Amino acid sequence: MSAPRLGKPGQDRVYAPDFLTELFRNPLDPGYADAAAARRRSAESAPARGWRALPARSVSLVVVVMLGFLFAVAYRQTMADEPGRSQARSGLVTQIKERESQTDRLSTRADQLREEVSRQRDAALSGSAAARLRNLEASTGLGRVRGDGVVVRLADAPDKADAVTGAGAGPPRVLYSDLQGVANALWSAGAEAIAINGQRLTSTSTIRSAGEAMLVDFRPVTGPYEVSAIGPGSMRRKFEDSRNAALMRKVAQGTGLSFGVREADDLTLPAAPEPQLRYAKPSVSPSPSASGVRSGSPGSSGPATTVSPSGGGR
Repeated sequence: MSAPRLGKPGQDRVYAPDFLTELFRNPLDPGYADAAAARRRSAESAPARGWRALPARSVSLVVVVMLGFLFAVAYRQTMADEPGRSQARSGLVTQIKERESQTDRLSTRADQLREEVSRQRDAALSGSAAARLRNLEASTGLGRVRGDGVVVRLADAPDKADAVTGAGAGPPRVLYSDLQGVANALWSAGAEAIAINGQRLTSTSTIRSAGEAMLVDFRPVTGPYEVSAIGPGSMRRKFEDSRNAALMRKVAQGTGLSFGVREADDLTLPAAPEPQLRYAKPSVSPSPSASGVRSGSPGSSGPATTVSPSGGGR
């Protein structure tokens, strides 16, 4: 109950609210409202200064114009440098094609000369000696061979990368170790001659990778890769029962990499280039002196002996 407030005689009585009701109606002190009003009046009366007085829309417009100008300058600079880059790229592509053509011509010329040397050699040698030499060339990879065999095909998995997130980018690729394993398994299965994409393998052949390029005897080969082997009829069965074939089948099932084996009739494998052989040479052993004692050595008795060219004997 609110307490009545006594007024002057003849006036109506006015009942003031109690403290709790006033607190809930006006929770803030009136001083806060007075201070906010004073700040508004001072801000309206003070002159606008600096960039704070600019409207937000004007500032946004200035920023957009500056960004557009920077993009225009960058695009113009890029387009100005594009002819030089295109010219340099075209020059490199032209040089690569010229070198490839030159290499192909030299390889063809080398094959022709090799065949000519073989004919001249067969004419100079007897029949048995020439036949033995041809067999040795075929077994070492320096002669062209023909026969039935097996072809093992390996190819990279298809690209299944997501266009938005990029997930799955970089499909499983055929590694140089895969080709090495297949070639070794074919040798173990009885292969007499092996070639990878037309590159004949010998006892000194190397299979390596340089970046994304596969090198066989330092010559690039590209996928899909076909490992052709000439050998006995049981070669395919022995190869498919090998550990390497089982591993490649498992990899193909798990990654999508292509792996297949098929029989082939009348395969022709080219000859390998002439290898660059290095021969070991015996070192020059020191020649011992007659008495086994260095000339002029302290405490030596008897006539002095001649020093050997290597600095003395033991």
